[in-house]
Amino acid sequence: MSDDAFINDLLAAVEQQLAAPQTRYVAKTYERLIGGGMSGQDAKERIAACLGEETDAMWRGKRGFDEKSYRSRLDAIRADEKFEEEDEEE
Repeated sequence: MSDDAFINDLLAAVEQQLAAPQTRYVAKTYERLIGGGMSGQDAKERIAACLGEETDAMWRGKRGFDEKSYRSRLDAIRADEKFEEEDEEE
């Protein structure tokens, strides 16, 4: 699977999580980031990055998905943060 396909899959999963009542905490994170001035697309990308990190940890550790860890990753996102490559473009 290419990196672009993986990212697109993560973004699709985030969209599903935003709509699902079982993952309301994802929508709350999204709303917090938007309220802090982040664009909707950037917020989804930050959430997708957390999901990707947690998925990677799951596969490397040969364990199930750790929802508590995922929530902690989401809570750690700051609305004013940028990915490194965005900083380099400015």
